[in-house]
Order: sequence, then structure tokens, then C-alpha cells
Amino acid sequence: MSDLRVPLHQTASGPPPRCGEDKRADFPGMVTADGKPWHYLDTAATAQKPRAVIDAMARAMGADYATVHRGVYARSAEMTLAYEAARRTVARFIGGHEDELVFTRGATEAINLVAQTWGRANLKPGDRILLSQAEHHSNIVPWQMVAGEVGAQIDVCPLTHDHQIDLDAAEAMLTERHKLVALGHVSNVTGALLDAPRAAALAHRVGAKLLLDGCQSAPHMGVDVTSLDCDFYVFSAHKLYGPTGIGALWARAELLADMPPYQGGGAMIDRVTFAHTTYASGPQRFEAGTPAITEAIAFAAAVDYVAAIGPERIHAHEQGLVARLRRELGAMNDVTLFGPADSAGIVSFALDDIHPHDLGTILDESNVAIRAGHHCAQPLMDTLGVPATARASFGLYSTEADIDALLAGIARTRRIFGKG
Repeated sequence: MSDLRVPLHQTASGPPPRCGEDKRADFPGMVTADGKPWHYLDTAATAQKPRAVIDAMARAMGADYATVHRGVYARSAEMTLAYEAARRTVARFIGGHEDELVFTRGATEAINLVAQTWGRANLKPGDRILLSQAEHHSNIVPWQMVAGEVGAQIDVCPLTHDHQIDLDAAEAMLTERHKLVALGHVSNVTGALLDAPRAAALAHRVGAKLLLDGCQSAPHMGVDVTSLDCDFYVFSAHKLYGPTGIGALWARAELLADMPPYQGGGAMIDRVTFAHTTYASGPQRFEAGTPAITEAIAFAAAVDYVAAIGPERIHAHEQGLVARLRRELGAMNDVTLFGPADSAGIVSFALDDIHPHDLGTILDESNVAIRAGHHCAQPLMDTLGVPATARASFGLYSTEADIDALLAGIARTRRIFGKG
């Protein structure tokens, strides 16, 4: 049996790995059915998967497959070691420890877990939660639900003129009644990067906890939860070149220790009787039932793949593409750009009198894939004064040719609408 505990990617001697064209061959999904290049500019929604991740998942599901935490036979023991090694790999990737990381179905479930466990246990009538106008629905609705249950109130921090979370306004809004601040580390619409250490300092000054939605930061830049000084950090594997159906919640160990279970069932228990049940400690208390075994191993393979290239190198590569695209679009009189100039891997824009859905449909005819819509951020659309935006988002495999194809597609769309 192969040793799944060994990282799938080690940094080799010689020149460091590069991004862009050098990496496209690793991703089977980057070509069309007839073998043409696919200009995939929707990585913020979900990233394409490298062959190393696909192979790791196939191997774990096939020749190496067995259940975890239960069997006394050798393959089950090996798979248990691999599963827990995956937890350790993912935790270390963001600067955490394995006893602080819970595997979830994704960032959405991770936020719901915090809301329904920490939130129910710690929020009471009159307490307040601070969100921002830029949040994804997954960082709004769970808090609305728990606030309605316990009698807490939600405050909404405004944005600056370039659509960043206004931390000066947050500082003025925060009071000792605030128990939680929940903010996106990077906006999935504008790519605006939050000054997380300052947000943490502001929250902690009034005794509140800080939760960061890291879905758009973990895949694109180095993350260290200790430096960020947050209390909770959530992210999803599928945006990090890993599989769907799995994500992670990192939480300070002392917070996890005091949080009640989220769901009941096998694996999360210590001792069950009809009179009384005691629960497992640490992350296991929040992982009821058979876990996503193969997905966790593939998640770790994705982390190894990204770590071998280097998050800082990926961020620099994407920043170069963002700068060029914003420069090209900014020179067009009929384009409105959203977000700051240094947005992280994302460029959202609107083309005058052409709905983003129409633009996206026409671009698809030229093998260019963008996201068009409200991006699960309807309150932000209201703030921007538009029903939807077109969004181009980059990954480590993105190239200048993708931008060329997008710009050519925009020009073609103008001609179709009689504006070229």
C-alpha cells in the first residue's frame, strides 16, 4: 500500500516552480472537448484541479480505500493515519495546529458551525454582530439565523470609495455589546483585501471575536492565522485547487474546547448510554459520521501542490494579470471598474448597456469563461448600484493569452450590440 502520509509534492532542487503557461499542462480541464485552449477566468467560483489532486483522490478511493477511526485491520489504520496527516497538512498551510482544524463540507458549513455552536452558546439578547456590505451570503445568512434565535442584532459596516471595508467606520461603530465581527478576508466580488490585523485589534479591543472568510485569500496568498490574529478562519478546498464537498474551520483551541457539538452521531462521541452521552475532544467533536475521507486526502494534495509553487509566487503572478486587465479596461470609456487597484486576483466590471449575462454568453462562444451575476453578494450589488457585474478571476494557471481572449471577446460583444 502506498504511504499516503508522504506529501505528494516536494520542492525539488533547481529553479523554483513557475505559474501561468508552465502549469497549464497539469490541469486536464484547461482545454475544450476539441482540444482548444479554454480561457478559464472563473477561479474565484471554483478552481480547476491539477492531475496530482485527481490522482491522489483516485488512489485514495481505489487501491488504498478503507474507513477511518474504526477498523483494526491494516488498511483502515493506514487510511486513518493518512486522514489525520491531511488535517495536519491543511492546518499547517495556514499556520495552525491539527487540534485546531475541523473538516467541514466547505466554508459555508464552517460558518454555520460557528454560528450554531459558538453563537448559540455565547450570544444573548442585546448582543451585536458586525458584518460588512461586502459579505458573501454565506457570511450573512447564518448570522441572521442565529441572531433571530437568540435576540442579537446585526450591524453593517460601510465601504470606502474604492469598495474596501471601512475600518475607520468599524472602529466608530464597535461597542462592548459587540461579541463577534465576521468579515471577508478578500472580497469575492472586488478582490479587496482586508487589513485583518487591524480588524482583529478593533474587535479584540471591545472584547469581540473575529471570524475571517478566507475563501478568496487562502488560494491566492500566504496565510498565517497567528499573524492575522483572528479567532476563526474558514475556507473551502475547491477554491484551492482541491475537491468539492470539503473545507475547513480553524479556531483557537480554547474556543473549540468550549463549543458544544454541532451534530450528533458516530465518531464525535466518547461514551453513549441512554442516560447520558459524553463527547470526543478537539476537532472530532464536530465531525459526526463517516468523514469525507478521500476528499480530505485530495485537499492535502492540493495544499502540497500550492505550497510547492509558493503562495507568494502565485499572488505576484495574479497581481500582474490584475494590473494589466484593470489598465486595459480602465482605458475603455464604456467600462466601469469596481474595487481597489490592487485587488487580489479578481477584476469586476460592467459594460455600459450590456448585461453581464449577455457578455458572459457571448464570451463563452469564444471559449472564454467568466462569472456574470450578483456573485452571492446581493447587498454589495445594491451598494454598487448595479444588478450584477462581470467578473474575471485568475488562478496560478492564468496567462496573458486569457486576457487577450477576454478583450477580444469584449470587442466582439460590442460589435454584436452595435457599439463597436
